[in-house]
Amino acid sequence: MIKERKINPLEVFNARKVNHPPSYFEYINVALTYNLEDSIAKWIKRHLKNRFFVGKNVILDNNNRLTQVLTIGFEDGKDMSYFMLACPHLKYK
Repeated sequence: MIKERKINPLEVFNARKVNHPPSYFEYINVALTYNLEDSIAKWIKRHLKNRFFVGKNVILDNNNRLTQVLTIGFEDGKDMSYFMLACPHLKYK
């Protein structure tokens, strides 16, 4: 059976995934592994509704070393909360 879905105007105009991280988004950093960026972007497009950013970034870690991470940002804080709880691509140690 096919589910009826509401049309998202941001998806129609291809404006959900932003190319540059705006300052008003809420961000998290995740350890970068192979193909994680594409997998997370696909999961977000399928399960969430608002705008988001996914991109590689370089940060200074606790040991004062440069580390490459995946920065994920959301326009809506509720999207970030749901992402942190439900995304199967995040593995906690």
